[in-house]
Amino acid sequence: MGLEAAQAEEKAGKMPDGAVIIAAITSCTNTSNPRNMVAAGLIARNANRLGLLRKPWVKSSLAPGSKTVKMYLEEAGLMNELENLGFGVVAYACTTCNGMSGALDPKIQQEIIERDLYATAVLSGNRNFDGRIHPHAQQAFLASPPLVVAYAIAGTIRFDIEKDILGIDQAGNPVTLKDIWPADEEIDAIVKASVKPEQFRQTYIPMFDLDKSARAQVSPLYEWRPQSTYIRRPPYWEGNMAKERTLKGMRPLAILPDNITTDHLSPSNAIQLNSAAGEYLAKMGVPEEDFNSYATHRGDHLTAQRATFANPKLFNEMVRDADGKVKQGSLARVEPEGEVTRMWEAIETYMARKQPLIIIAGADYGQGSSRDWAAKGVALAGVEAIAAEGFERIHRTNLIGMGVMPLEFEPGTTRITLGLDGTETFDVEGAVSPGAMLTLVIHRQSGDSERVAVKCRLDTAEEVSIYTAGGVLQRFAQDFLESTAA
Repeated sequence: MGLEAAQAEEKAGKMPDGAVIIAAITSCTNTSNPRNMVAAGLIARNANRLGLLRKPWVKSSLAPGSKTVKMYLEEAGLMNELENLGFGVVAYACTTCNGMSGALDPKIQQEIIERDLYATAVLSGNRNFDGRIHPHAQQAFLASPPLVVAYAIAGTIRFDIEKDILGIDQAGNPVTLKDIWPADEEIDAIVKASVKPEQFRQTYIPMFDLDKSARAQVSPLYEWRPQSTYIRRPPYWEGNMAKERTLKGMRPLAILPDNITTDHLSPSNAIQLNSAAGEYLAKMGVPEEDFNSYATHRGDHLTAQRATFANPKLFNEMVRDADGKVKQGSLARVEPEGEVTRMWEAIETYMARKQPLIIIAGADYGQGSSRDWAAKGVALAGVEAIAAEGFERIHRTNLIGMGVMPLEFEPGTTRITLGLDGTETFDVEGAVSPGAMLTLVIHRQSGDSERVAVKCRLDTAEEVSIYTAGGVLQRFAQDFLESTAA
């Protein structure tokens, strides 16, 4: 569908396929650039003067990383221009790029569902992983703050941003992006006149001017609240984290393709009512409008655990339809029964059985944000090892810190060449040392066994020490106790 078809649908009172449902100026990174923010304000001013409006289906927002942004935009007379176009300040914090877009207008959401529209988001944030920005945004595109404003006016990504018409002015003339784009000289002049050191001092100096007498009255011990869904006493000394890791009889929790991101492993997007975490929060008495995002609940393991592999864009190759095609979604297959369930129910089943688990994956496993719960979630589920064709550097380190063994297939050996389908069990044999070659023993349902060489991706003696202790917290505790006993 091109621009003409999109315009025809709009004239008929419908949202177009390819509609931009979220336009967000967000991120502590991109909003820290005054030229970007001033340019966005000038685009809004020029659009307002011509009578252009954002499309009614676009949910727009402005979430600067600092209050100074609002100060210099007000100084320049541009804050009200952004507000008039729908870009009012919603917070000085993580929002859309951290999966916290909030709810859509129910009518808009219903139209997307009923017409099966391919809706999108445009944001000035740092992240656009699958399923992260909003469950109903099929794709999310990263853009500069001024372009976010332009896309809010256009209302669709199915047009040429440089050439096509954004809208019609009050005189009936077509308006393109170049007609409202500010000159560099104007941007520079406003930045020079409106961005001032005292704005930063006014914002940041009071943050560190703490009342020492008030601090003295605060107990050094935290009073854990048993009903909290935001911060709970950590479980890293008990359950699966405390049991001995044998690396024997492991069942695969998932068999995954290449390029698995930490958002696939533990998404940070908004929590939906029909998700495992949403159902848990509802049982805890939290109203749906207060569910927030997975990332905000990462201090409560009972909520955060339920985010493990909860990404709706996940492809677990153990779960296929009647034609053999891999199903999309947070799905697992419990073995040996072969029952397909939601991922969390599979994890609960295996936890109750104290079943050791393994994850089999392709290349570049764990790329993306260095998210702690991408490693914590699998460790608490009972995953003892990850066997992959390759690991992203930071995530490999995080796995070791949680006591999970990273194993790397030799070149040419993959889950596909091994013909793995998830009915197998796995053992790891060999002495653990930095970079050692170990043996992955595959026990097939037929009774046959196969032995495959894998590289231990504990790359240093220090990493071996951390893994052997059970993880970085356990290693720290050992060091602390040894130092106090000396």
